[in-house]
Amino acid sequence: MSELETGVVYQAFSQKEAKEFDVELPGAQQAEAFVRAFLKRSTPRMSQQAREHQLQRKAVVLEYSTRRKQKEKKKKSKGLSARQRRELRLFDIKPEQQRYSLFLPLHELWKQYIRDLCGGLKPDTQPQMIQAKLLKADLHGALVSVTKSKCPSYVGVTGILLQETKHVFKVLTKEDRLKVIPKLNCVFTVEIDGFISYIYGSKFQLRSSERSAKKFKAKGTVDL
Repeated sequence: MSELETGVVYQAFSQKEAKEFDVELPGAQQAEAFVRAFLKRSTPRMSQQAREHQLQRKAVVLEYSTRRKQKEKKKKSKGLSARQRRELRLFDIKPEQQRYSLFLPLHELWKQYIRDLCGGLKPDTQPQMIQAKLLKADLHGALVSVTKSKCPSYVGVTGILLQETKHVFKVLTKEDRLKVIPKLNCVFTVEIDGFISYIYGSKFQLRSSERSAKKFKAKGTVDL
């Protein structure tokens, strides 16, 4: 009985039979044959058994695949803390260095710095402009005087400002004595080329680096 008589209209061929009878393979079988041939060319050193084993896995790694380099984490060097700097006394001025004459060149440099900052100190320069510039300027090297204070022993102290912290000024007097004066409850004056500016310490309790970005308001103060 023929296939037409039995109603059989489809017969599956193996790859060998398809090649023998010159019958084109279905799409899925063509794709499988292509993949196997491609893998055989791409991995010539692998055996058929190893290749079959790799095909069972989700990812196939070819011979020339590049490996990702692991980025080495750079260790950031940590600096000294504020407590460690205090313990090491890195910013302490030694007694043999506490001489007024040694810091006179620093004072001259500071005056030139303020002149450049204000565009030249002329007789017709507005004092308000100088005051605004000084509030944000670096005062290291300035000649500072205490005009008012709730502690009478501070009044009249004059010297070159050597160090400024958030709460104190360290001033070296002409008598080669280093004075530590708190900003709180003190009024200071800074003089340069005949211009005198007043600094209210209670409103000035900032580090010099923070002060440069702060906006000061022109208003009175209740305390000294």
